[in-house]
Amino acid sequence: MYSIRTYNAIAQRGLDVFKEDYEINRSDYPDAILLRSYNLHDEEIPSSVQAIARAGAGVNNIPIERLTEDGVVVFNTPGANANAVKELLLMSLIATSRHLVNAVNWTKTLIGEGEAIPKLVEAGKKQFVGTEISGKKLGVIGVGQIGVLVANDAQGLGMEVMAYDPFISVNAAWQLSRNVKRAENIEEVFQTCDYITIHVPLTDKTNGMLNIETFNIMKDNVYIFNFSRGELVNEDDLEIALQERKIAGYVTDFPTERILTMKNALVLPHLGASTTEAEENCAYMAAKQIKDYLETGNIQNSVNLPNLSMPYFGNKRLTIIHKNIPNMVGQITAYLANHGMNIANMVNGSRGSIAYTMIDIDEDISIQVQNELKNQILQIHGVIKVRVI
Repeated sequence: MYSIRTYNAIAQRGLDVFKEDYEINRSDYPDAILLRSYNLHDEEIPSSVQAIARAGAGVNNIPIERLTEDGVVVFNTPGANANAVKELLLMSLIATSRHLVNAVNWTKTLIGEGEAIPKLVEAGKKQFVGTEISGKKLGVIGVGQIGVLVANDAQGLGMEVMAYDPFISVNAAWQLSRNVKRAENIEEVFQTCDYITIHVPLTDKTNGMLNIETFNIMKDNVYIFNFSRGELVNEDDLEIALQERKIAGYVTDFPTERILTMKNALVLPHLGASTTEAEENCAYMAAKQIKDYLETGNIQNSVNLPNLSMPYFGNKRLTIIHKNIPNMVGQITAYLANHGMNIANMVNGSRGSIAYTMIDIDEDISIQVQNELKNQILQIHGVIKVRVI
């Protein structure tokens, strides 16, 4: 029996993954945690926890470094909410170009004007003359799960699309429309595009990547869309660029006190993944990853351990999380050989300073032998956690 603890409201489609041999929120010592945006940094996480899955992409609410040291696998769900973010972005792109929000707000001021409303509308609508996106040029910076969808659908709406991503995956490259032009460098996007949308992770290198220097080489009256992370844009420089009309509009899903006061900034209340479908997809994907790890040791979409899988045929499987240092695998396999255990299959991978090894053994060993095996391997310098499945 496995025990799962949940935080936040988890979509039922995700909970339905845990049926036989699972209990939810019935134990103080869960095997895994499933959550959305709940902040775990100040929580005491039981030593029983083997895995934590975030039903979403961002993992800033999870103490990854501490969990890695304890041998806890952390998962996220990249791509599960991609369509929701794409639709919100394309809607925002069109709404901004047509000054939709300002137009709606102005129209509401006509309440009480009665029969005069039609004439007032005809006279006032001139201030909301917009532009069509068809034929305009969209620059997509970062062609991952979301960027690919945005680029393809914008091209389908008649836009000329240019994409930039020096680290594009093979899978993303296959999905990207051949009509999307590849930018040789990011400056080409800045210099030529009427609209720019950014879809990159927040790192030391990308923090504040949109700033006064990049704004200065952009076309005048460019529209910028940031549905990735607020910190990608330097707020001081953004305010100046908006005031000087270098940037015609800035749309973001990450409100701050300062951006809320900026003219020509459209700020949404973090709605990117706020659809029923996205919440269900994220919950289902996160639950499946937890279930697969607990039952087979396979890892997919981990943010702190290598993604690693091996067909599971029901043999006894040994999983070891250990430091990525020389001779770790050699010591483990030597121990098994010395105790007469034959290795049927094995796989190993690393991610930075951490590594993960799975070994299938032919013998059907008893619980007592399993415990002795775990305890002995834990004595090897550099081993963090051992499981027998």
